[in-house]
Amino acid sequence: MKNILSEIRPAIVSTIVLAVVLCGIYPLVVTGIAKLAFPNKANGSLLVNKDGIIIGSSLLGQNFSGEKYFHPRPSAAGPNGYDPTASGGSNFGPTSQKLADLIKQRIADYRATNGLTETQPVPANAVTASGSGLDPHITPANAALQVARVAKCRALPPEKIRDLIAANADRADFGLLGADGVNVLKLNLALDAIAPPKP
Repeated sequence: MKNILSEIRPAIVSTIVLAVVLCGIYPLVVTGIAKLAFPNKANGSLLVNKDGIIIGSSLLGQNFSGEKYFHPRPSAAGPNGYDPTASGGSNFGPTSQKLADLIKQRIADYRATNGLTETQPVPANAVTASGSGLDPHITPANAALQVARVAKCRALPPEKIRDLIAANADRADFGLLGADGVNVLKLNLALDAIAPPKP
């Protein structure tokens, strides 16, 4: 019995020490450094309006459906989509008839909303949800197809809208990793800043 206790005691002490260091001290140190070096990112990349009210995060997609706004990609996160507490995809497989019907309907809706012809190609990210359902970006091609609608609703020249798209585009890291994207929330906030929507 004495030999067993002498073997167990170091294991228990090691577990307690590692738990305190790795589950307490280390996370506190890393969080402290992050808050000092990258305060915005460490706090969730939150965006605030002119009144100081948090209106979202640049890392999470939100639903915009009005004609005067750029629309994000669809979301399957939660029953109504865009739910950050229920991040996830639809789990439909590539042979799912339900998925095929859903995409077909989304293509028709996208073309109708943006005044496209029945044969004009539609970007995949305009009709399919991301794996998380919370992707805040759309492709530049998707944004470009929405310019005419937004410009008309805002009574702005399309060139001005294109400039805003370029200003709110995130480039692939080092020009290689990932893909170029346009942050929809930032873009819509920039639109409201230069041309507030009429009630």
